[in-house]
Amino acid sequence: MSPLASGPQGPTTLRPLLATVLDALTAGAATRDGPLPAGGPTEVAARLREALGDPLPDHGDEDALRTLVQALAAGAADPADPLCTAHLHCPPLAVATAADLAASVLNPSLDSWDQAPAASELETLVTKALAAEVYAEAAHTRTQARTAGDALVTTGGTESNQLALLLAREHHGHTQLICAENAHHSLRRATWLLGLPEPVTVPAPAGTMDPAALGEALTALRGPRGSLLVAATAGTTDAGLIDPLPDIATLCETHGARLHIDAAYGGGLLFSDRHRPKLDGLNRAHTVTLDLHKLGWQPIAAGLLAVRDRHDLAALAHHADYLNADDDTEAGLPDLLGRSLRTTRRPDILKIAVTLKTLGRTGLGALVDRVCEQAAQFAELIDRHPRFELHDRPTISTVLFRPTDATDDTVAAVRRTLLTEGRAVLGRARLDDRLWLKATLLNPHTGADDLAALLKLVEGHTPR
Repeated sequence: MSPLASGPQGPTTLRPLLATVLDALTAGAATRDGPLPAGGPTEVAARLREALGDPLPDHGDEDALRTLVQALAAGAADPADPLCTAHLHCPPLAVATAADLAASVLNPSLDSWDQAPAASELETLVTKALAAEVYAEAAHTRTQARTAGDALVTTGGTESNQLALLLAREHHGHTQLICAENAHHSLRRATWLLGLPEPVTVPAPAGTMDPAALGEALTALRGPRGSLLVAATAGTTDAGLIDPLPDIATLCETHGARLHIDAAYGGGLLFSDRHRPKLDGLNRAHTVTLDLHKLGWQPIAAGLLAVRDRHDLAALAHHADYLNADDDTEAGLPDLLGRSLRTTRRPDILKIAVTLKTLGRTGLGALVDRVCEQAAQFAELIDRHPRFELHDRPTISTVLFRPTDATDDTVAAVRRTLLTEGRAVLGRARLDDRLWLKATLLNPHTGADDLAALLKLVEGHTPR
């Protein structure tokens, strides 16, 4: 019989397997000479196919764990490499990853209390604490309000944004979304998924929502109170910009519109005394998207949707007799089905709870401050370099730049060359009708020498 990970013998069974995994991770990473495997999609796919062989053989291979973990590590984009800066893809904290292993071993499912007795209580306590952090009386202080808010655990920003639109629709009926050109694509996709009208898009001439244009749109649309939903952004995926949240909140209150803020990226600034003021106005939103597998250093997935009024969550109520029978609920067994649109849910809250408890606000804030400082240093390095152009000073930890006088085709080609060679992982963003290279700094261990090396790589691969 194949041994189990849980039960009294689980830890004994796992210990040698963990050693195998760690050895395979080390061996796989050693085959890469950079943050990405060299060769591009075709060569990477060929190497993986060779390692995998028959995906479903007649007879098992006891060395499969080592073989496939090593192959995956060899073919991975390593977010801990200082030259891996393309996306909001963070290197996870070791303590969070260890907690995630415990969640997998215990395997509770948060769709009924009898499958997750302790995990369900942990989720309740931690989500309420995070909601209180979002809806503090003063967003620039540590004072936590006694709030009627709550938060749901999600798979990430996309699910959180979809839930925010769903709650607005269920609470107010007809809902018209208003968002800026800088809004995340998941919001527009959510309107399609939920059968809502096409969003009304307002300009974002400087990369952030134009409050004057929003005011005009709200005046022109008008409608029953709450039927208009404004979605603002705190940390755009392109440049990490933050919409003018106080102005937007005031406009929403004036016009009786509901406000959702997508802070999937920028929400992590809440932990930093230095950068938290950038989120002033966040606590005036009805719903807020957070994503701690970005600026929270969690293994994927670690998303949340905070709600100012927990009564909004009544729309998610659902009954399945085998999971939340009325007499069980009346007898005091917690009803978990109204905590998500998903049924089976793993306890992603455990790694978040362990991280918050281990580092505290001060420790997490120091990590946030560190990557923001790295971005400022990188921007300064670019600005002083005669062969590069800086788009703007970073708001969070994203820096946009491009070789001076290069065409968009050249910028795109440089990025793809570095990807194919496995030398550096840079993103791309189109702002001001030009293509920019994007570096999103999320590794607190990145040093000044690493930043200089990244710039030198781009310079060396730019035709002159």
